[in-house]
Amino acid sequence: MHDRSRLALLRVDRFVRERLQTQIHRASAPVAATHWDAAGEPVPFAEAAAGEYSPIAPGELWGRPWGTTWFRLKGGVPASWRDADGALPSRTRAEIVVDLGFTEGQPGFQCEAMVWDVAGRPVRGIAPLNNAVAEAVDEAGGIDVYIEAASNPDVGSLFTFDPTPVGDLATVGTDPIYTLRHIDVRLRDLEVADLLADTRALRGLVEQLDDGSPRRADILVALERMIDVVDPDDVAGTATAGREVLAPVLAKPASASVHTLHAVGHAHIDSAWLWPVRETVRKVARTFSNVLSLMDEDPDFVFVASSAQQYAWIKEYYPDLFERIRARVTEGRFIPVGSMWVESDTNMPGSEAMARQFVAGKSFFLREFGIDTPEAWLPDSFGYSGALPQIAKAAGIRWFLTQKISWNETNKFPHHTFQWEGIDGTRLFTHFPPVDTYNSRVTADELAHAERNFADKGRATVSLLPYGYGDGGGGPTREMTAAAARTESLEGSPRVVHSTPRRFFETAEAEYPQPEVWSGELYLEFHRGTYTSQLATKQGNRRSEHLLREAELWATTASVRLGIAYPAERLQRVWETVLLQQFHDILPGSSIAWVYQDAARNYAFVARELEEIIGDSLRALAGEGAGTLVANASPHVRDGVAALGAGAGDGAKDVEPRRDGAAGWVLDNGIVRATVDDRGLVVSAVDIASGRDLVVPGRPVGLLQLHRDTPTQWDAWDVDVHYRNTVTDLTEAASVEVDGASLVVVRRFGASTVTERISLRENSRVLSFAFELDWHEKQKMLKFAFPLDLHTDRAASEIQFGHIERATHTNTSWDAARFETVAHRWIRVSEPDFGAAIVNDSTYGHDITREQRDERGGTITVARLSLIRSALFPDPAQDEGLHELRVGFVIGADVAETVAEGYHINLPARRLENTAVDTIEPLVIVDRPGVVVEAVKLAEDGSGDLVVRLYEALGTRAQATLTTGFAFADARQTDLLEREVAVDGVAVDGDGDGVRLELRPFQIVTIRFSRA
Repeated sequence: MHDRSRLALLRVDRFVRERLQTQIHRASAPVAATHWDAAGEPVPFAEAAAGEYSPIAPGELWGRPWGTTWFRLKGGVPASWRDADGALPSRTRAEIVVDLGFTEGQPGFQCEAMVWDVAGRPVRGIAPLNNAVAEAVDEAGGIDVYIEAASNPDVGSLFTFDPTPVGDLATVGTDPIYTLRHIDVRLRDLEVADLLADTRALRGLVEQLDDGSPRRADILVALERMIDVVDPDDVAGTATAGREVLAPVLAKPASASVHTLHAVGHAHIDSAWLWPVRETVRKVARTFSNVLSLMDEDPDFVFVASSAQQYAWIKEYYPDLFERIRARVTEGRFIPVGSMWVESDTNMPGSEAMARQFVAGKSFFLREFGIDTPEAWLPDSFGYSGALPQIAKAAGIRWFLTQKISWNETNKFPHHTFQWEGIDGTRLFTHFPPVDTYNSRVTADELAHAERNFADKGRATVSLLPYGYGDGGGGPTREMTAAAARTESLEGSPRVVHSTPRRFFETAEAEYPQPEVWSGELYLEFHRGTYTSQLATKQGNRRSEHLLREAELWATTASVRLGIAYPAERLQRVWETVLLQQFHDILPGSSIAWVYQDAARNYAFVARELEEIIGDSLRALAGEGAGTLVANASPHVRDGVAALGAGAGDGAKDVEPRRDGAAGWVLDNGIVRATVDDRGLVVSAVDIASGRDLVVPGRPVGLLQLHRDTPTQWDAWDVDVHYRNTVTDLTEAASVEVDGASLVVVRRFGASTVTERISLRENSRVLSFAFELDWHEKQKMLKFAFPLDLHTDRAASEIQFGHIERATHTNTSWDAARFETVAHRWIRVSEPDFGAAIVNDSTYGHDITREQRDERGGTITVARLSLIRSALFPDPAQDEGLHELRVGFVIGADVAETVAEGYHINLPARRLENTAVDTIEPLVIVDRPGVVVEAVKLAEDGSGDLVVRLYEALGTRAQATLTTGFAFADARQTDLLEREVAVDGVAVDGDGDGVRLELRPFQIVTIRFSRA
């Protein structure tokens, strides 16, 4: 037989394009519209309804960038559409269809809208590819609704990464940017729509079948027969006959061994990105209203949504919508997932902040819905910390889901379902959807890809399919649910079943009880620039986290010692603000300028609130008198002041630099000795006790290096390895001068200036560098380099509740791809008996490599901090301006000293004048330096119980005693949500003043004390 398949496909495609798609609506009539522009930010419905509306017609411009235009629609279904009894034809439905001027960009990245009824209730969202609203037509055929239209500019949905002014209200302009195309009432033919869905399902399947497949031939014959029986001049009248032709090939079931995809409706909504947070609030409302509407149409449809913050917005701004959601949650069809306040970054949030993401998220879902969410849901974050399995498990999490690792540039991850083992040994059942997207449209090519791509075939048969328009919201459409219905069991296709995350994970666990294990971090081989972009926001995060630690510590101490009311509500509000800023497109620096203007205001609010709480608490504890106190919120003794307490201190000062002839200046405190030459570079750094000099001859440390930074793709997101091809060492100094006990070095380059203050404190191993950076570069990155005379193949970097060791060599493609890494307060490189650390107060990006020492052999280790970079998209003015930051070089540091200095540089001691007491005794004391107190607070439930969270920081087994400075009735180990758990290794001392602990490496322990 002749092969006519190519022509058959052309025939089908044209028939779909010209006949079926155009005949979904039998009739159409325009609806009269008027409009009113909100002057500034979005306004409540009542204010909009009271506006003065004027007529608007198709073809007219509307909507300044980031503006809001309200449309009022009044009209009805034409009488000619009804029969003599006033009924619409069978299998039809009236709906309004709105085209606000949609562009070719993606849904969620341009104009969109919410339909409101005249009583002020949100009805349904409008977006590209999802712009029909049946609810706008009442039972009598009348139309009287409002449309709140957001004229959001498309910042860059096509991702050409061109610099654009539209991400900032100050530069975006005010001219209208959209043209209204139409607002119609249309008569939807449900039978034609079903025929189109049938045809699309089969046409898509044909593309996935082998050319010689009998199944493919059968489908092509059926599709051509369908075209023959459907009259192009009467599609509506013959659609049923066309469906009958296709029914037999649609009814052939899938084979027993095919892959099964558990489909869950989903809409990944970025809490900010190429739009501000205020617009996300409306995006969530539009999406959730769409989902509720789709549930009314399709009884099998199930939807999942993460981020307690987004539900909290709906509760605050759309209470009617929230109650509708609550009803569907109770029914089990609208499912809160993820357990976190937002889908946060997991690389940069600190230990306690990462824990509080789960505390805040799970607490909200428990409080509002009575649901203890069992999964962590982070499809789009940029890599996953090796501490996350333990943190998640400690919050009661059973399962983890992400998709982002499929974006790896170099190495394909070897599993889709596996056990993920964290740095402490905790394992978490984990799944990566092999469909390789969290925005599936349930197309045949996606389903086939998921089946082919699934790495665990032969041992497992199921995967998750999250479907719906996402990133900018929108969610599933009726076309997607129709596609899912047709692939429930379809020969040649994987099976698609409507499901829930719980059903999927329980099925996956049952069929694959002992999956492969992946140990350590899930490093994303992409988006490495997010560790550095938007320095001011990263500083705001780091400083807010440590201010929160101080505020909780001192407020708790004041409450326990003096009975002062604990500021729980204020602290919760601050925590929620900080947790929102940790969203995976805010903290990583990949959003528009508007987002970072908001972040600056949020961090200023956080600082004001917490400084007031800290100040009031310490003043109450210290009293009024003639004394002086130094308060130390660090978990380590500092300058003679107890950890977590206050005292007189030992009065340590910085040593004064002395001139040493041509060698330069020397800073020597009897523990370490550093020499700084006339260029302001450190040419010697000696541990006096051992005599070891960490500086390689001819390779000074503390060297600023400027790189060209022009990523291949995602500007603010990426640092590509080719940045290393161009570097300028900033060795020239405009001036090097002594100012008191500091050396002040000024360097100028390009349009920027760096002022460094180098100092050394008495009784300290830390050579300090304080920077004032006036930065005005474009597409450049500034590194701070420490070539160290140390031979090692691994380096340690602090992450949450511990540290991780990474290779400094490039033996494998996995090692080579890890050329830029994340660390928190410190990195450390060492030989077995000697090492050095670099601590910081606001830097996350690092690279640590090996180089040949010299012709005598051996290697050196080059550790570098990524201080700042200046991408052009999406914020063309990224990081321009003045920044202050600090770095410390810890000479001869062991791990315990490194951990302590990391806390010290981030928790400056506070000096209190005019105090009445000479000490504030700590509430808790730990007798082992490697066991670190991370949080001291009062319980979340308002009971007045005291909660202490601590961890083993050195990576060793530890026995320790936690002694309390208050009387307690009992002590219990809890999970992160402060619920009692039965765990071995914690015992209460008989005398009631302490707790004995046995900890494994990096173990987190939370102890709850009921006070006597």
